[in-house]
Amino acid sequence: MKKIVILGSTGSIGRNALDVVRAHPGRFKVVGLAAHSNAKALAKQVAEFRPRWASLFDAEAGSYLRECLDGFCRALPHGVEGLVDMSSRAGADLVLTSLVGGVGFRPLLAAIRGGKDVAIANKEPMVMAGAQFMAEARRRGARILPVDSEPSAIFQCLGGRLDASGAVRRIFLTASGGAFYRRKGPLSAVTVDEALRHPTWKMGRKITIDSATLMNKGFEAIEISNLFNIPLSKIEVVVHPQSILHSAVEFNDGSIIAQLSHPDMRLPIQYAMTYPERPPSVVRPLGLSEMKRLDFETPDLKRFQCLALALEAGRQGGAMPAVLNAADEVAVAAFLGRRIRFTDIPRVVDKTMSKLGRNPLSPSFEDVIEIDAWARSQAARTVRGIGR
Repeated sequence: MKKIVILGSTGSIGRNALDVVRAHPGRFKVVGLAAHSNAKALAKQVAEFRPRWASLFDAEAGSYLRECLDGFCRALPHGVEGLVDMSSRAGADLVLTSLVGGVGFRPLLAAIRGGKDVAIANKEPMVMAGAQFMAEARRRGARILPVDSEPSAIFQCLGGRLDASGAVRRIFLTASGGAFYRRKGPLSAVTVDEALRHPTWKMGRKITIDSATLMNKGFEAIEISNLFNIPLSKIEVVVHPQSILHSAVEFNDGSIIAQLSHPDMRLPIQYAMTYPERPPSVVRPLGLSEMKRLDFETPDLKRFQCLALALEAGRQGGAMPAVLNAADEVAVAAFLGRRIRFTDIPRVVDKTMSKLGRNPLSPSFEDVIEIDAWARSQAARTVRGIGR
């Protein structure tokens, strides 16, 4: 029985992961659950799965949680410290991290340094310092297993290998196009409610906005480059609105292998949780006769500037991807808070990236944390200027 910790258990990925646990009784034991602030939902999960540890990021919500726990489950500290504590504890075989943003940086590092396998849906740390995390995982004997549908598809196409440097000519990274790819006219008047209506996937607010700007695909390109040790120049982003083909790999001999399925996150989550086995899934099988057409096209980088900025940050490397991520988090939060327009998101990111002076080629984990804080401050200042 595999003992698992789920960070972000009340979010979309976390809830789907618990569906996988329910579908395979006797295969998993949930030993830790952590969430941001939804104390009632976490308390219900604790009552059902009876983990050893539980934690809420929000301190006020954590006090409610402690009142709901019996003697079996122990409440860990709130904030990042609680996440780090849970990630590093002995007794867990796999840490599934579905946190949002750079908050997952230190918990991921703690899990790897504890020698644990990590199923990662929290792509931002892999954007900020992916090469460093992969090197640390090799040193500690830990594995990083991708959970997001596209990195998982590539992992499956590569037969479970995490090094694509030798035999791969290209990786085709698919994007749904988000809420506005087919929309005519300018995007400056886009509302928050419109941006949160993803045509295919049901996801959290931050990732849904990143999908609408195509920033999420830029993040994934950087993450995939780090995960699979492949140059960014070999990763080709293609818009595929049906979200059936989740990515493909072209090998040196010209063969292309792709992974196809219905757009249901439970499938890649289960693959990461059960790897290298493939037990039956609760996801509806895909019938090839159902697919009337599969469309692919090159993304418009002038219209979706966030993707262009992400690819440029990935090409520059060093600390620039960390700056990209921090600026995007601040800008998206400001848009969700209705303080800036949708089209201001790339403006904030671009201005923040332009302010980075010296760019260390191989920043340490500590350097990345400092640069992240600096970039957030710079981006917040830009947001205040736009909002006036």
